[in-house]
Amino acid sequence: MTDNKLIHEKSPYLLQHAHNPVNWYPWGDDAFQKAKQENKPIFLSIGYSTCHWCHVMAHESFEDEEVAMLLNANYISIKVDREERPDVDSVYMKVCQMMTGHGGWPLTIFMTPDKVPFYAGTYFPKESKYGRPGLMEALTQLHRKYTEDPAHITEVTKRVTGALNQSLSSKSESRLTKETLDKGYQQLAKNYDFTYGGFGKTPKFPMPQNLLFLLRHYHFTGNRAALKMLEKTLQDMAAGGIWDHVGYGFSRYSTDKEWLVPHFEKMLYDNALLLIVYTECYQLTKDPFYKNISEQIITFIKREMMSDEGAFYSAIDADSEGVEGKYYVWDYEEIFDILGAELGELYVGVYEVTPEGNFEGKNIPHLIDQDLEYVARENNIPLDTLLERLETARIKLLEAREKRIYPHVDDKILTAWNGMMIAALAKAGSVFAVEEYTEMAASAMKFVEEEMYHNRRLMARYREGETKYKAYIDDYAFLLWGYLELYAATFSNDYLKHARSLVDQMIELFWDEDDGGFFFSGKDSEKLIAKDKEIYDGAIPSGNSVAAVMLTRLSYLTGEPTYLDNVEEMYYTFFNDMNRQPSASPFFLQSLQLIENSTKEVVILGDEADHKRIKLLKKIQERFMPDVTLLVAENPEHFNEVAPFAAEYKSLNGEITIYVCENFACKQPTTDMEKALNMILD
Repeated sequence: MTDNKLIHEKSPYLLQHAHNPVNWYPWGDDAFQKAKQENKPIFLSIGYSTCHWCHVMAHESFEDEEVAMLLNANYISIKVDREERPDVDSVYMKVCQMMTGHGGWPLTIFMTPDKVPFYAGTYFPKESKYGRPGLMEALTQLHRKYTEDPAHITEVTKRVTGALNQSLSSKSESRLTKETLDKGYQQLAKNYDFTYGGFGKTPKFPMPQNLLFLLRHYHFTGNRAALKMLEKTLQDMAAGGIWDHVGYGFSRYSTDKEWLVPHFEKMLYDNALLLIVYTECYQLTKDPFYKNISEQIITFIKREMMSDEGAFYSAIDADSEGVEGKYYVWDYEEIFDILGAELGELYVGVYEVTPEGNFEGKNIPHLIDQDLEYVARENNIPLDTLLERLETARIKLLEAREKRIYPHVDDKILTAWNGMMIAALAKAGSVFAVEEYTEMAASAMKFVEEEMYHNRRLMARYREGETKYKAYIDDYAFLLWGYLELYAATFSNDYLKHARSLVDQMIELFWDEDDGGFFFSGKDSEKLIAKDKEIYDGAIPSGNSVAAVMLTRLSYLTGEPTYLDNVEEMYYTFFNDMNRQPSASPFFLQSLQLIENSTKEVVILGDEADHKRIKLLKKIQERFMPDVTLLVAENPEHFNEVAPFAAEYKSLNGEITIYVCENFACKQPTTDMEKALNMILD
């Protein structure tokens, strides 16, 4: 009889495996003690609930009685949700990359009862195929090796432990400099796809951290090539099938170089980061196209990824009814059934829907190489009329699509990813002057403050009333980002107070006193086989990258120099990692952009109802100015707790008064709004 212990878990991923014939354990002491008692190796499988190849391996192997018999007889089997335990995932993914030269999910690790790996891989088919070893074969051979040749296993695990210990950054005597920024830009430019936008070969990911760096590179250097790379990527992605033209939102990645066929899974973090990029690109260019996409991302998030409590779910699966993309694709005739002959004809022509299809006989609507102004002229109608008709069609198709079987939603709430979405919504609320967006951000932050703490310690995951797992550096850094954007949108001191408190706890728990930088897990967290300190940006920016940028911004806001001292130390800590390949950490480079270039600190004092203050703030907020820090209050004493340096400032003659400091030197305060704006923009 199966003894599967996942049935009591809250993770949607673990629950997907709760009825497998495999005797799964969650990660924990029970599993490791049993492995030691029975002297069995551990089979560790790491994935997440919306991972396509995790589903495939589950169906082929973990639901299979033959595989289960082998596992149950010879191994202690452990399942881990990488989104709940990114600390476990990070360490073992590093091992997999060291052993095989690549990584990914599902992540498959064979290890000793002491948690040290001796073999690693990703997806294993049940039997050998696709040039991959079969799981049955691997399970049999590796168990034999483990029992019959313990000396070999010991030798491998020693090498693994040694390599992990050496992988931690030690502080260099050299510091990252402005040249690092130029080198990072050159590397990104070299990797850029001039035909379709984006970076690298297929599969092609949006890589929003690259785009955020390019935005700032253009701002600080005036290099128009950076802006062109950014705009082409944003326009081509929004034209492709990676963008959902019926229900909005971006998919995880494109399987081809022109952004046509997505991997249909939708992640909260991709949409949060891309919302920031499109919003900032609108700030910079004032092109309404970017504003439209930003607002459509928010429409999608509100409709499909927001919980009743106002927080945000993690992901929507690519598969429905066991078929990838089934929820999202269309038959040619189906379009006419829903839209009728005339509107159907227009729609299939514009979105290139054909009887043959562009994805396994079905159609992914897209606008690649489409010119809507040309279409309007060809149909002898104004562009506005064309757009109205296409919007009518979109709404009808969405209504029809909503009658289909909806994909699985991973409805756990993660602090880190919610921090990103809070930052994105607050920025959009500020830039577009839409209070609803700011309120969505504030509501999610309230949820985090009320539900994601245990004994004043920030936690990583919430689901069905249960808060679990001590938060990681990513949770702290991304939540800090949310606080800073909420402050920038509202100028409420409460957000700055919370930010400072969060940073103090972050430094206390994660900072490496010897070599600088932040460890992935806190001092009070479970000890794993190795400490991990990550600087490279993956699907999301690393915790160290985001922490560096937010510490820099918070230091400029509050006048607290020790935050900058931490960042300065990180330029030595990560020199060896980043000097060779700075483009691998583009988000971290943003902190260097802020420190190596001229920045301005602006303090505005005066009545919040004064139309002069309202008008000035609007002019500042609608512009892209990453180099300007803005502190705002009615009275200088409001700064006492959050930014003491500004508490001594005075309002002149009871009027709105603006102080502008640049490069550690302050100019004369002024009550002249035009003069103030010129000083800020100069």
